[in-house]
Amino acid sequence: DDFFFSNLLNADFDNKPDSLFFNDGQRRIDFVLVYEDETKMTHKRSNHKKQKRKRQVYESNLINNGLQLEATRSVLDEKTIFVKVHAPWEVLCTYAEVMHIKLPLQPNDLKTRESAFNWFTRFFSVDENIIKPEQEFFTAPFKREHLSNFYIQDKDAFFNPATRSRIVHFILSRVKYATKQNVKKFGINKLLDTGIYKAAFPLHDSSFGHPSTDPDCPSERYLLYREWAHPKNILKLQPLDFIRKYYGEKIGIYFAWLGFYTNMLIVAAVVGVGCFLYGFFMKDNCTWSQEVCDPNIGGNIIMCPQCDKVCTYWNLTITCESSKKLCIFDSFGTLVFAVFMGIWVTLFLEFWKRRQAELEYEWDTVEYLEQEEQIRPEYEAQCTHVVVNEITQQEEHVPYTACGKCVRITLCTSAVFFWILLIIASVIGIIVYRLSVFLVFSATLPRHINGTQAIRKYLTPQTATSVTASIISFIVIMVLNIVYEKVAILITDFELPRTQTEYENSLTTKMFLFQFVNYYSSCFYIAFFKGKFVGYPGNPVYWLGKYRNEECDPGGCLLELTTQLAIIVGGKAIWNNIQEVLLPWVKNLIGRYCADARSEKIVPRWEQDYHLQPIGKLGLFYEYLEMVIQFGFVTLFVASFPLAPLLALINNMLEIRLDAWKLTTQFRRMVPQKAQDIGAWQPIMQGIAILAVVTNAMIIAFTSDMIPRLVYYWSFSVPPYGSHSSYTMKGYINNTLSVFNISDFKNASKPFSPWFGNDTTCRYRDFRYPPGHQHQYEHNIYYWHVIAAKLAFIIVMEHVIYFVKFIISYIIPDVSQETKSKVKREKYLTQKILHENDLKVVKKTIGKIADKIIEGVDSTFRPKTE
Repeated sequence: DDFFFSNLLNADFDNKPDSLFFNDGQRRIDFVLVYEDETKMTHKRSNHKKQKRKRQVYESNLINNGLQLEATRSVLDEKTIFVKVHAPWEVLCTYAEVMHIKLPLQPNDLKTRESAFNWFTRFFSVDENIIKPEQEFFTAPFKREHLSNFYIQDKDAFFNPATRSRIVHFILSRVKYATKQNVKKFGINKLLDTGIYKAAFPLHDSSFGHPSTDPDCPSERYLLYREWAHPKNILKLQPLDFIRKYYGEKIGIYFAWLGFYTNMLIVAAVVGVGCFLYGFFMKDNCTWSQEVCDPNIGGNIIMCPQCDKVCTYWNLTITCESSKKLCIFDSFGTLVFAVFMGIWVTLFLEFWKRRQAELEYEWDTVEYLEQEEQIRPEYEAQCTHVVVNEITQQEEHVPYTACGKCVRITLCTSAVFFWILLIIASVIGIIVYRLSVFLVFSATLPRHINGTQAIRKYLTPQTATSVTASIISFIVIMVLNIVYEKVAILITDFELPRTQTEYENSLTTKMFLFQFVNYYSSCFYIAFFKGKFVGYPGNPVYWLGKYRNEECDPGGCLLELTTQLAIIVGGKAIWNNIQEVLLPWVKNLIGRYCADARSEKIVPRWEQDYHLQPIGKLGLFYEYLEMVIQFGFVTLFVASFPLAPLLALINNMLEIRLDAWKLTTQFRRMVPQKAQDIGAWQPIMQGIAILAVVTNAMIIAFTSDMIPRLVYYWSFSVPPYGSHSSYTMKGYINNTLSVFNISDFKNASKPFSPWFGNDTTCRYRDFRYPPGHQHQYEHNIYYWHVIAAKLAFIIVMEHVIYFVKFIISYIIPDVSQETKSKVKREKYLTQKILHENDLKVVKKTIGKIADKIIEGVDSTFRPKTE
């Protein structure tokens, strides 16, 4: 064995930095394994021999499985060794059949209809002379017995590099390296986890900065960087077929989805900006804001303290600036936009289903899940229990009994719920922080009733509390994310899903559930709980029996919700870009600097790729998670922030190019993988879309001041309740602020600061009868009118939007008629081709047999004799 492995290490680097072949220049490198040579280690460790033995067994088993290996020592580091792996034609054919890989039968002869928008999209498409359109083929699962039926013009090009890498990775994941207590240990993943190998990856085909010097190399990485990842292409459409060819369907479908979502955001952003501008230009006609700022109206209204003892009486004009801002967001345009977004999200999901169906056909993943997906090696390794399959009535191996499965599910569910409760506890902690800090700010910020200082104008106790709480909330969210990420992976590993798709879907559900509570809980608190259960100054409601509940500004909590959203969405975008782009770039920069300092030698392709960052086990999971969380912000709370789609659009245009730049320049090439769709993210987005209608209806009803204003305008501004002769908003502020007699303060909540002036009353935001009324401090008729109007509005808005959503879903089929026809035509033609070719073979064979039989009969037939 030692002699064999010393002979394996016989290939010196041939000084061709862009070569993708073994030293013979014939055999293509399909995968590279990297390890450190124990004999060159300065510190001896007892397990070095064990590691070396496992690696030797593994590599000899790879050779037994038909793979060819060539080892080369590193140019820059003596102790690093690269094992290049090549899969010969026979191995590729064998495993293509095992993996049910679809390969070309004949060129597609179906006529494609020209889209009406082709003339327009041509301006934004990649030049076809630079990246040629991929030729379309009819395909079928590969079978060696039908080899002559497949479209093989060049044996070397029949399996493209992405398919070759997939096949080799499949073998690497299933080859044994040890047997311990009758349990086989196998797979490259385990060897990487234990450090026996340092890395395993397929090669990029060139440098991203310049084309390959090797004439046999197509330099697809260079083309992708220049025509897709470069910032100059920010307004161009993505070359999706080319991305799929180089990186595989899984990455292709992510970028297809992200591009489609970004394009749909253009419409939402235009409407959102229109609604924002409507609010901005109409703010000067905002009667209730003018009343707040008017020194003769708001200037004469003294408000009751908003906390116990340390808070003081304050003048309503202090909230003048915030009321002006609120007019922009709390306008009729917001209602229109909330209804529009309810319909937009349905259109987005329905049209995406159609686009996804087209890609499934074009990229040959229509029947992928049923045929191609293999069982995870980790699942196979645990298959020790024997059960009888109900359908086949045959014995099969599974990793756990029915009882064991129930135990696993129970433990995993309990762990997820525990972590969700932990987030809720952190949210409660932030609420307590808000309540206690509000007291501090109320005591320390300038508090003269007639104070005109600039600081008081902009920095009210509410604003200071809101901004600091939002920042702390964001920090807590990020810390909990880092911890839970590891916990979610541990839980899913323990759950032991059968296939990679099941694994990712299970992890997706756990992570999203956690992130949903983590990111949105503070927004839900501000939108639906803050300021809703506060009582009145003489009888306030206390939290945990100690902290008095927070109140909203006289204009409501909508502006605070907008602030919270802006901080979380903006902070999250900046944080993610630092994590995703800056960290890999800095790591690679340090790695390159260290390598350059050591040597000026020519470095081969495999060593250049080794010094790039690994993509990580979960690959695109975090990219999807980031975008779906953003999708939630864009849809769930859009009634409070109509500019959210515009911010998302700008972020996504950058995100596409940053993700592309990252993949092509900073990361090793991913193992190409098949994927039929975007997985569990689709039902998650559908759930968000349904919830968004409810949240936006409730934000308009309970968080904004729109319904009380409409009720005042149509009912309480004119007789019998009002004194104005025609419908008007004049007098609205006075009507919505109830009166409280300061002599009714309880000792526990009575303010320390003395009362200035002769008035014996202060005002507070609620609809209650004044002191001296037979039902003093009870809710008045206005309150019940407003509650009825809010409930009616929610019911009407929800039903109208859900009805329109249902109609849209019914009208737009999930698969277009054109795609259905293509799928049927391909099935018919592939069956016909295979059937006709089989018939030819059968006829040929039977013809020869028939000829022989006839010849035999002619020569041997004699009358029967007794």
